[in-house]
Amino acid sequence: MSDLINDGMTKVVWASSIANINAPTTTELNAGSDFTARVTPDGLKIDPSTADVDTSSLASTFDTKTVGRIGFDAELMFKRGTTGAEDLPYTTLKYGVSGYLVVRRGVAYATAWATSQKCEVYPVTCGEPQNNAPAANEVMKFTSSMKITSPPATAATVA
Repeated sequence: MSDLINDGMTKVVWASSIANINAPTTTELNAGSDFTARVTPDGLKIDPSTADVDTSSLASTFDTKTVGRIGFDAELMFKRGTTGAEDLPYTTLKYGVSGYLVVRRGVAYATAWATSQKCEVYPVTCGEPQNNAPAANEVMKFTSSMKITSPPATAATVA
């Protein structure tokens, strides 16, 4: 048995257009901006939540539940850069900007997009960028909160 190591095995792309989020094309993904190298090691947070639906009745002696609505809280923490290309996340992910956050996990970062790869596609609108508090011995950072605007494709297959 072996464990899948996370280091270098995630890719994060910002795409302005994807026709079918369940089957994004390599052309659409390659046209996006690869923000992976600007995301901090602990900066990718896409947390799902599932609401409880109470299925108990007046006759119940035990609280029963089933799954309800799904939601996601998404935010990414980025390093700021000294060049336009390095600071592209900061200049792109402004309040009200909509697009698609695409995440590929478990494949080496340097591996090119290819058909049949699995990825997650989140239709999002960005919140106000938050400049993180300065700290000694750290790079300048900012956090982008993203609002999921429609159901994501969490098991999409690259076409």
